[in-house]
Amino acid sequence: MRAAMYYANDDVRIVELPTPRIGPGEILVRVKASGICGSDVMEWYRKPKAPLVLGHEIAAEVVQVGAGVDSVKIGDRVFVSHHVPCGSCRYCLAGHETVCETLRTTNFDPGGFAEFVRVPAINVKHGVYPLPREISDDEATFVEPLACVIRGQRLAGFRPGGTMLVLGSGVAGLLHIKLAKAAGAAKVIATDVVEFRKAAARKAGADLVVDGREDVPAKVKEANEGNLADLVVTCTGAPKAIGQGLASVDRGGTVLFFAPIDPAAKVDIPFNELWREEVTLTSSYGGSPRDIRESINLLREKRLIVTDLITHVLPLGKAAEGFRLVAEAHDSIKVVLRP
Repeated sequence: MRAAMYYANDDVRIVELPTPRIGPGEILVRVKASGICGSDVMEWYRKPKAPLVLGHEIAAEVVQVGAGVDSVKIGDRVFVSHHVPCGSCRYCLAGHETVCETLRTTNFDPGGFAEFVRVPAINVKHGVYPLPREISDDEATFVEPLACVIRGQRLAGFRPGGTMLVLGSGVAGLLHIKLAKAAGAAKVIATDVVEFRKAAARKAGADLVVDGREDVPAKVKEANEGNLADLVVTCTGAPKAIGQGLASVDRGGTVLFFAPIDPAAKVDIPFNELWREEVTLTSSYGGSPRDIRESINLLREKRLIVTDLITHVLPLGKAAEGFRLVAEAHDSIKVVLRP
């Protein structure tokens, strides 16, 4: 089978690999569509593990079923979660499934940028979801990133009627905008430094889009009757943007750290100011089974439209071009590969 082997953002090669063989409790799926995630182009994270086949936002069709599997059958359309929690450890029972040790050690084989993927038994048990006919293959590549956004806003205590500031208008930021507006945010303010993404933020429903090189806290106050934001979501790892977020949160508000940062980068925390104003700093990572189910329902019921975020659909053979588009982040939002 063909697969896109990642060495670096500018070195993605189409290679031939053996089609995975499944065992009892496992399934083999044919990948129909696979989204390139922003995390796929974080070289500080990916290159030390290269070469490898990436891809975790997949829509697939079941083509083989191992002994003992009765939850799916050949021909079923499915979304498959690459990381799955055990559901029974102290973290899972406390609602922190995405820090479960099992979740951190599970994955499918090899990755979504391949023609076929072997789904291990634990993933079959905890991470395979039927795809309703109302969700196209391309739309299904949003199941996982939207689940992450749903979890983030839930953990951050999103409340309808408030003001949200979203820093960074890539795919995650745009999904935050869309979800917040759908959930009843009174005002959503977004930032970016790329014109294409600022335009996308307006289209996604942001009430105000601010250039990230401006005085963001001042712009938030100006647009919000002198108040800062009730909820700030950092969807970029740029230290300057994170600092803008910390300076833009209102008294009693919350800052959600949604995106990672280069380990070598530093962010100054205005500790006393945040302490005095009773600001909550929190984070979220990934999506739990609960969030994935909610994501699928939102997409099925068309309560959140994602097709307008897809800017490029490419065959697997053009994976290198897809990675370039996502890494450069100039004129692309969601790039989907179709193996």
